[in-house]
Amino acid sequence: MARRKDPEGGLPPPDKAPTQSLFAWLRGRFFAGMVIAAPIAVTFLILQFLIGEIDKRVVPLIPAALNPETYLKYAVPGFGLIVLVVFLTILGGIATNLIGRSVISVGDRILSQVPIVRSLYSAFKQLVEVFAKDNTDQFSEVVLIEYPKTGTWCLGFVSSPAKGEIGATLGGEYLGVFVPTTPNPTSGFLMYVDSKEVIRLKMTVEEGAKMILSAGLVVPEFPPAPKPDPKAPKKILP
Repeated sequence: MARRKDPEGGLPPPDKAPTQSLFAWLRGRFFAGMVIAAPIAVTFLILQFLIGEIDKRVVPLIPAALNPETYLKYAVPGFGLIVLVVFLTILGGIATNLIGRSVISVGDRILSQVPIVRSLYSAFKQLVEVFAKDNTDQFSEVVLIEYPKTGTWCLGFVSSPAKGEIGATLGGEYLGVFVPTTPNPTSGFLMYVDSKEVIRLKMTVEEGAKMILSAGLVVPEFPPAPKPDPKAPKKILP
């Protein structure tokens, strides 16, 4: 394309690309560094808080002869966590043999009969068993359901098909869908929806949880990147 001539008959100088100021350059680099450092710092602070709380409660229970703080002039960070892991491992080993199962069964019956304790104990026991149970059907699928009104869709996780009295009452193929709230996914609603009225998504449960935690700001890539085939021959670069 021909350049426009100036009044004197010459060609004007070519358009120059806008230069970025030093302040804008520094600001961009600062925010880029903050995006990288913020998740690392938050993770470190949370782990530091949890380890400190565990140490504060476990270390005082350790006998003085076994406590390294008795011989050292400073506290050993994470020692309480190590003791807790060892204790839970030993407890799990005891619980797997015949005598251990009998003792735990007696304790379970006693706690289940105390008027106030049994409600809390049974609720937490069922909750722990649900999360500890190795069941691939639990929260294995992310779906969209039309809620709370027509034309409005929300993200949910399939828990299990309707069973027992609920399945017999509803009939048909209904799915139990847990709809978590944002940004606290531990609370939400349990709904039973006709399987024909849900839209099944290809994103993983982890990707769906990240999307809910970020209030929709973190969106998984679509279409998802193809996974490498381990059986495919590797390319050898020349």
